[in-house]
Amino acid sequence: MDEYAPVFAIAMAAELAGMHPQTLRQYDRLGLVSPTRTAGKSRRYSMHDVMQLREVARLSAEGLNLEGIRRILELENQVAFLADRVRKLESALADELLNRPGRRVFAAGSEGDVISLRAGTRLRRNTSVVVWRPLGRGSTSEFATTPDSDD
Repeated sequence: MDEYAPVFAIAMAAELAGMHPQTLRQYDRLGLVSPTRTAGKSRRYSMHDVMQLREVARLSAEGLNLEGIRRILELENQVAFLADRVRKLESALADELLNRPGRRVFAAGSEGDVISLRAGTRLRRNTSVVVWRPLGRGSTSEFATTPDSDD
């Protein structure tokens, strides 16, 4: 389940948060925890909203006033948003570096040497098959090769 999906009515959200529904209405008016609204204007809380309501209760029990709690929640939400943004930008940068034209790729040659390739090219490998067959007693061995084939 998506933690931001608005699935809980106010009574269920209040029960999950351990609060009275009237408290949730007050927090909504104050802007502490603002649930989404349905077309009929009823409140729908997400699991994220419920977790924030629990955080409000915890901070309130520690003696913080509602304005201080509102500011803390605002900053925590901003940090979470920015951390997600950084993750997305890092991913986009990594993709850009991988797909950059002119990027070099390295492969191992047939003798174990390192070969530099341009992106999108493949190393052409020798795919010949060597067959060894003894000719008989006292004579030399015979080798036959098959031509290279494309994989």
